[in-house]
Amino acid sequence: MRRYLLRRIVLLIPVLWGVATLVFAVTNIIPGDPVDLMLGETARPAQREELRKALGLDRPLLVQYGSYLGGLLKGDLGTSIHNNRPVAKLLAERIPASAELTIAALAIALAIALPLGIVAARRAGSLVDMGASALAVLGASIPVFWLGPLLIIFFSIDLGWLPVSGRTGVLSLVLPAVTLGTALSAILMRLTRSSLLEVLPQDYLSTARAKGLTERKVLWLHALRNACLPLITILSLQLGALLSGAIITETVFAWPGVGRLTIQAISARDYPLVQGCVLFIAFVYVAGNLLADIAYAWLDPRVRYN
Repeated sequence: MRRYLLRRIVLLIPVLWGVATLVFAVTNIIPGDPVDLMLGETARPAQREELRKALGLDRPLLVQYGSYLGGLLKGDLGTSIHNNRPVAKLLAERIPASAELTIAALAIALAIALPLGIVAARRAGSLVDMGASALAVLGASIPVFWLGPLLIIFFSIDLGWLPVSGRTGVLSLVLPAVTLGTALSAILMRLTRSSLLEVLPQDYLSTARAKGLTERKVLWLHALRNACLPLITILSLQLGALLSGAIITETVFAWPGVGRLTIQAISARDYPLVQGCVLFIAFVYVAGNLLADIAYAWLDPRVRYN
């Protein structure tokens, strides 16, 4: 197991280098000059050149790229052009809010998807199965930018039960978490159903029943464990997708997370901050894939032996 994990961690190094290079290239292609945004159109050319030199934007791209990679190796993400603060500190202030929203959305998605998926698989072809499938299609079809305002109108403005926006307590987390978790629950429910339909007819489950195990133990200890492998793949990918999808949700609900910070950085042409935000989201994707590999090896020993 240790050898397997070490190999997977070593393979992450070129992936992270490629992600960092791609992020640097894309952010420098973004149209617009941060110097013009900071000084305005009435600034003199000498003032622009002085600020561009102070920010290091007058250097060749290869030199900027080398400094960028050198800073990453030291854990330095640079300094925000707009806020004049270290990018790492700005991210550290926003990560807890995004993590809170992501965990809550995942919990809601799993709480909806697993029971519905299990019931639909055990009663395949019944009215319950068709109803659960219809709910899954409906949940996957509703866009986040439409569902969020709809929930605000109904639960916040009409009923007055929940806050409209901001991060003021547990109640303010409900609407953005439901908005994010709804689409994910639809995907997970359909995947749980299809995975269980493939696993339930297997011979080893018949053997477990013949040994006297109850149907509940057969389902939860044997069938669901093997059906979880595709779910782990989707969850590892959706972990980063929740952060990137949270950009819209955090904007709608004024949630002070990394997603909203990314939008603000792009609007201000704050290259170091954009790079830091995108790198963080990419790192979450990579970390999610690593956690999925670890879960594979734990659930299925054949993975680590191969």
